[in-house]
Amino acid sequence: MSRPRISAKAERFAESVIREMNRLAVAAGAVSLAQGFPDFPCPPELKAAAAAAVHDDINQYAITWGSKPLRDAIAASTVRHFPRGGAIDPETQVTVTCGATEAMVAAMLGLLDPGDEIVVFEPYYENYGPDAILTGAIPRYVTLHEPDWSIDPDELRAAFGPRTRAIVVNSPHNPTGKVFRRDELELIAGLCLEFDALAFTDDIYEHIVFEGEHIPMASLPGMAERTVSIHSMSKTYSVTGWRIGWTIAPADLSLGIRRVHDFLTVGAAAPLQAAAVVALGFPDVYYDDLVAGYRARRDLLLPALQDAGFRIHRPAGAYYVMTDIADLAEAGEDDIAFARRLIRDPGVAAVPGSSFFSRPVLGRTKLRFAFPKRTETLEAAAERLTSLSAPP
Repeated sequence: MSRPRISAKAERFAESVIREMNRLAVAAGAVSLAQGFPDFPCPPELKAAAAAAVHDDINQYAITWGSKPLRDAIAASTVRHFPRGGAIDPETQVTVTCGATEAMVAAMLGLLDPGDEIVVFEPYYENYGPDAILTGAIPRYVTLHEPDWSIDPDELRAAFGPRTRAIVVNSPHNPTGKVFRRDELELIAGLCLEFDALAFTDDIYEHIVFEGEHIPMASLPGMAERTVSIHSMSKTYSVTGWRIGWTIAPADLSLGIRRVHDFLTVGAAAPLQAAAVVALGFPDVYYDDLVAGYRARRDLLLPALQDAGFRIHRPAGAYYVMTDIADLAEAGEDDIAFARRLIRDPGVAAVPGSSFFSRPVLGRTKLRFAFPKRTETLEAAAERLTSLSAPP
């Protein structure tokens, strides 16, 4: 008898390299700058709001696509911070999901058909490839070019064709920290309009911008009708474990997302949805302090990496820094071997760059470090990195 097997789809991707590196770090007692989650508390108001919601018995199913108070708060907060050229209808355009991760796969499953093509910039957040595979869509990768991770307009145009259904745009960008400029977004928008394609925008770092500005794709002419924007509580409010995300899309597109979401996860945690309403009402000073805090962390880590011998790409947003290890790697040592060695000695974890590329060779000299950490954690990592030196 033949042995049981996994699906052909699941055969095409492996477990998350990011989360694997974090597990290895924990096991080795290393300082983990791999997975992008804070090691400091979330705002106390959120903990109090979550506890109050549980105490008040908000413990049963919310409406599948999100509680009304949260959808109302999302619509109001979005217009307040990132105007899109019009009001957002929380009844038909907002869908609350189990994190941005589910939001992206629900959007792809709800709006793409097998054989549709989807354009993805690389390096890219590692979930996008498996999301496309699970959907049955065909990813078309377009390289962001160093040193400023720029778009080659001709290369981007060549990726669009009669079967193109969508493009994924992540700004601020994971793993590079790139913030897409207006002219770049206008280039993308023009191609979406020309080829009748959708834009899936992963906007979860929208509040963490150091240089430039976050420009919502839906605010560009003609794009509100074809943009699915994806957001999350995780990064802005330091609650990555809450798994509260959402999509904002035109009503006709939200219909497909909601149908998939309904049968994929039913709904996000009701008491945490209630607590999220409190977060979305925070004053502007909260977001100013958020950026200032992450800028200070960035400016602490980057000199330490440079002093250790890494070539760095200074991030303009998000909380990651992409580095080059060409001056530090031993002969024949690739990014994966180097990352594992770094965990053993001096005891700092990062993510191999090849995990962010469809063609691993493009990331063989790269590592990504995350800096949503306490100052003491980053100082400990910096001290350990001082033991690195270029090979003879």
